[in-house]
Amino acid sequence: MASLEKIHYAKPSVTDLEIAYVTDAITNGWGEHCYDYITKFENAFKKYLGVEFAVATSSCTGALHLALAVLNVGYGDEIIIGDINWIASVAPVVYLGAKPVFVDVLPDSWCIDPERIEEAITPRTKAIIAVHLYGNLAEMDRIMAVARKHNLYVIEDAAEALGSEYRGKKAGSIAHFGVFSFHGTKTVSTGEGGMLVTNQEDLFKAACILANHGRNPEVKKMFFPDRIGYKYKLSNLQAAMGLAQVERVDELVSKKREIFFQYRNSLSVLPELSFNPEPPHTINSYWMPTVIFDRKLKINRDQVIKHFKDKYVDMRPFFYPLSSLPMFDKKLTNTVSYDTYERGINLPSYYDLNQENVEFICKQLRDFLKEKCRK
Repeated sequence: MASLEKIHYAKPSVTDLEIAYVTDAITNGWGEHCYDYITKFENAFKKYLGVEFAVATSSCTGALHLALAVLNVGYGDEIIIGDINWIASVAPVVYLGAKPVFVDVLPDSWCIDPERIEEAITPRTKAIIAVHLYGNLAEMDRIMAVARKHNLYVIEDAAEALGSEYRGKKAGSIAHFGVFSFHGTKTVSTGEGGMLVTNQEDLFKAACILANHGRNPEVKKMFFPDRIGYKYKLSNLQAAMGLAQVERVDELVSKKREIFFQYRNSLSVLPELSFNPEPPHTINSYWMPTVIFDRKLKINRDQVIKHFKDKYVDMRPFFYPLSSLPMFDKKLTNTVSYDTYERGINLPSYYDLNQENVEFICKQLRDFLKEKCRK
């Protein structure tokens, strides 16, 4: 690899198919055809997931906001969520005036711990947000059982887990709602965008109204919203790219898995590293191959990221515990979350990453650890 060739941590795969669909959309997708690709994208996506209903949105954050709003989440309500997550998974809770309740995560998957959920339930609890982190899967059977026992809603945040499967079901298709991201870093991308899915028609209809400025399609008056809604629609141009990407989704997910196993096989000589898990009842789409350094190495992830930056390789740090951010109160009792984040990094993973790139990254990581161990 040339010394100045930069390896990014993520970028989309764009082929002639995406270019053809977007060209058609920008050329012909106006007037009565302005929703054509949106409809095709939604239909293709729900078919892939095996769900009844899908609403394309301008972001996953918007999709999550819609889901919570449909459930009438508001002031005084509590929403339980794992402490290790990106801010987008909790921001809509705050938008609506509800209180996020941060609970600890499991040490192997870094997803929400079902036992901690049950301990955190109060009379004010309204819903649980189960985030499938980095492609890893939350224990949905246990989470759904807790929700049924306490009459709670569950939202799957599958922004990072498109293509992952839990007991034969696609991530995002199991709970009352599933939400997805098509950000430029995601396996399937529209640049920016999201999707809200459900199997319940009443929830779907309510979400459609809220996503379109509160306009009810059953009300025949033009420009007559009957409630305050949001502007969370995806554009036809973005949907054109999304349709092409969904038509290639198996290919895109397969490449993610291939890259992950290249990393794991090459780094298997380093027993001090932990990787994304894949329990027997799951298939992991490995959106972000993730490495956790054994605490005995005393390695801070910022040191590793700096080392790779000097080699023109982008790395991502593991997410901070949400409760450690300045807008929330620290919850140091979430010991797994606070013990894990400083030791974790995400390795580059995108469709055009080749074997030579992966081997370069692995060699640099092995050399870095050898140097650290000598000190």
